[in-house]
Amino acid sequence: MIRRRIVFYGTVQGVGFRWRARHLASLYGCTGWCRNEWDGSVVMEIQGDAAAVARVLIALENGRFIEVTRMESRELEALEGERDFRTE
Repeated sequence: MIRRRIVFYGTVQGVGFRWRARHLASLYGCTGWCRNEWDGSVVMEIQGDAAAVARVLIALENGRFIEVTRMESRELEALEGERDFRTE
């Protein structure tokens, strides 16, 4: 089980990014959250099996209308008891 905090830059607001992230996380059994930031970026914390997290990230980068130009990622300590993926 891994947890990552990722900041996405590019065309990531106003294109369904958070909805798609929530859908993909649910599809692959991941938990966490996602929110828009004032500077036009989107911040996400995602937790799950390493392969599942990788699938979510690949699908997001290949999403229609979404154009990720840069990602900043760091590992976090996994949390216990988290059950869903929410958007803020």
